Amino acid sequence: MASDKSELRQRLLTEPGDEDQRQKGEQVTGPPYTGKVFLARKKKPDPWYIRVLEAVVIVGAVAAALYCYYYFEHVHFHVTHGYAHLGYSEAQHQVGQRYLHGVGVEKHADKAMEWFRKAADQGHPHAAYNLAIGHLKGYQTDLKPGLVP
Repeated sequence: MASDKSELRQRLLTEPGDEDQRQKGEQVTGPPYTGKVFLARKKKPDPWYIRVLEAVVIVGAVAAALYCYYYFEHVHFHVTHGYAHLGYSEAQHQVGQRYLHGVGVEKHADKAMEWFRKAADQGHPHAAYNLAIGHLKGYQTDLKPGLVP
């Protein structure tokens, strides 16, 4: 009985053409475990918390996009303000312009002159011009007579 089971097992694990070689006394060589190859398994569904996380991310992305669309000036000011703090003279000038005209933020001429001063110190020509015009209009600047930014 044991030999019948092993013979049956050998027959099930080999390919159909191998029986002819086995009867002739030749040893059959082939890849091991050929009977246990699984080609495609059914994928398990994602757990509920992964689906909830995906939904939250999608809703958050849509909400951020809508906020950027409807409040573009506010978002643009804060992004530019971040670059201004990093030391980019063009961004410093833009922040000064926004403070001076109140675009995306409340008007604040003194802060505008501070940002114009920072940009002018780095050699931004339009910021230097705006700083001089602000001084002539009477805004609080730290310009002294004869001092050219």
